[in-house]
Amino acid sequence: MSEADRAELARYIWAQETVELKTVGIDIGSSTSHLMFAKVTLQRQTQGLSSRFVVVDREIIWRSPIMLTPFLSDGTIDAGALDRFIGHCYRSAGLQRSDIDTGAVILTGEAIKRKNARAIDELFAEEAGKFVCATAGHKLECLLAAHGSGAVALSKARGECLLHVDIGGGTCKLALIDRGVVVATAAFAVGGRLLARDAAGAWSRVDQSAQLVAEELGLVTTPMVLDDPSVRRRIAARLADIAADYILGAAPDACAASLLLTEPLPRTVEPQALSFSGGVAEYVFGAEEHEYGDIAKVLAGELCGRLAQRSKLPIIDPGQRIRATVIGASQFTVQVSGKTIFLPEPDVLPVHNIPVVHLGLDFAGVVESEAVTGAIRAGLRKMDLAPHARLALAFAWNGEPEYVRLEALARGIADAFVGGTGRDELLLMMIDGDIGKTLGRLLRHELAFTRSLACIDGVQLRELDYVDVGALIDPPGVVPVIIKSLLFA
Repeated sequence: MSEADRAELARYIWAQETVELKTVGIDIGSSTSHLMFAKVTLQRQTQGLSSRFVVVDREIIWRSPIMLTPFLSDGTIDAGALDRFIGHCYRSAGLQRSDIDTGAVILTGEAIKRKNARAIDELFAEEAGKFVCATAGHKLECLLAAHGSGAVALSKARGECLLHVDIGGGTCKLALIDRGVVVATAAFAVGGRLLARDAAGAWSRVDQSAQLVAEELGLVTTPMVLDDPSVRRRIAARLADIAADYILGAAPDACAASLLLTEPLPRTVEPQALSFSGGVAEYVFGAEEHEYGDIAKVLAGELCGRLAQRSKLPIIDPGQRIRATVIGASQFTVQVSGKTIFLPEPDVLPVHNIPVVHLGLDFAGVVESEAVTGAIRAGLRKMDLAPHARLALAFAWNGEPEYVRLEALARGIADAFVGGTGRDELLLMMIDGDIGKTLGRLLRHELAFTRSLACIDGVQLRELDYVDVGALIDPPGVVPVIIKSLLFA
């Protein structure tokens, strides 16, 4: 075989085993919006004739400038201005929408409100089949910031527990990360744009959280009063006190408690270091000096001073600050065997962009139904999902498929969703194992689980995955599954 033939054969094999995607990550929040384009390389796993592809390389090819999220006078997001910004980004990157294979749109804060989400959905209607569109409540936002900043990877690499602090325009998100696993999250309403100038330069934007703090301090919040830097500093200093208390685990006072957006952070393990991201982190690490008509710089200075006085924990830059978000989504298709799936109502399929709740339990030993129920409820809270929402429950099955073990698993699942509202949507079971049909029959026939149900096995999923499941192909009795994984830099 000639060198040219060998080279051609190598290219052919590479093409069969490798997929390259262009992806976009778009982040639309209450304060700022931005996007980035990336090239992602996936390769087929070689063991066991697997049809699963894994990400082996990711390269950011273009980043947008940070844009203040545009709002109309009635408080709704200016979808037209946002569309023009996104179009300008595509042109600046030398790309067209048709060049993008897949992507992720993350909506947070004001963007997830119904009046705004509908307008934003229309911006991406053309890419509906290719994009993951995730509306992130406070807990999911904590999770995304922990991954997107690089803090999860840093915690895993160092083998340490980190407390990650993401301070944006209106909220502060905490994530306790133990050796690469997010074990707890919390959020409170402290941010760098709680006080901000309007287009005319007046300090007229006063968030409710800043108003509460000002009232506690006996301050009025008229634009004329707030024009005094010392007044803004007093408010920022009080906000920094509240943030430092939550970061360091001190008991909150009444004002601080009123700003809590979730339950308090359960400190099941003590952090060995702090990491920061978000717009305020640009000032924490000295990467930004310019002020943008808000209190972010002052807040950062006041907070750093308090942490230095009250704690010896080192502060680490995890790598991404204001851009702590997704860079896009990987996507690949896997065919699953129909021999062990449970699909009593085939017309429930196809479905698209179903969020995955991964249990993370080890089923190799004794299966306890209470532990299963607890893991499901914790997973729902972590992803900001209501029990009746359409979702995919994912787990790996290990050990023997004995009746007593499977019955305990089924009972734990049924108990987690007890007390349905009548609005319950499809529940997908995505199982790495071959117990789909047995588990489905136990739930439906022995435990009278009446919710719309499909159990699909032979699929490996992870946290922050989304799935599309196609209609049943019969014969051969399989369903196509498209797995979309959020990607981080």
